[in-house]
Amino acid sequence: MKTNRVTLITLGVKDLERAVAFYGAIGWEPSNVMDKVAFYDMNGMKFGFYTLEGLAEDMKRPVEALGTGAMTLGQNFPTEAEVDAAYDAAIAAGGTVVTRPDKIFWGGYSGYFADPDGHVWEYAMNPFWELDEDGHLT
Repeated sequence: MKTNRVTLITLGVKDLERAVAFYGAIGWEPSNVMDKVAFYDMNGMKFGFYTLEGLAEDMKRPVEALGTGAMTLGQNFPTEAEVDAAYDAAIAAGGTVVTRPDKIFWGGYSGYFADPDGHVWEYAMNPFWELDEDGHLT
């Protein structure tokens, strides 16, 4: 079995309903929503939002010890116009501007926003990565 793989990414959120509503406003559809967690199907993996309290209980740690870490999540698009449209939709849905999409020194185009819990997303067009018709890297 390959070891360099991810099957689940889970983000802690203060308000699960707010997170589900925000991601719904940008077009995401959950596969399962429970009291403390929501899951989304992601092409062979799962992406989840877990209440901070539930995540802390699962880890047997206090909520204050969870931290946030320095990381970003990314989504690539085939064109700059699609980056702009998706970025504008995220901001309209309640995201916070970090950096607006712009041309990047390495030849791509990207911008960053934060979701209502502060998780930072990069929306990008990378001319060196091909996407299939479903938006998956090839």
